[in-house]
Amino acid sequence: MPKTIKPMPMPVQSGPLDAETLGAFVRARRTQSGLGIHEAAAFCGVAVDTLSRIETAKGDVKLSSILTVCRMLGMRLTVESWEE
Repeated sequence: MPKTIKPMPMPVQSGPLDAETLGAFVRARRTQSGLGIHEAAAFCGVAVDTLSRIETAKGDVKLSSILTVCRMLGMRLTVESWEE
């Protein structure tokens, strides 16, 4: 029997985005999509270890891998103007 994926709630972001918050957003999106970490990693074209490091903010991950995971999971990252 397949393992049931418990959807994680959308995290609350207060202040600038950091690795831990981004990881929580990625995990919430993955689990709300009903994907296990192995299925999501295969879908995104990254190693399970890479996806795990993104979600837990442990260790270094290439920016291109982070952007690919976000894009494949339907997440949009934006940069705000710094001009006042």
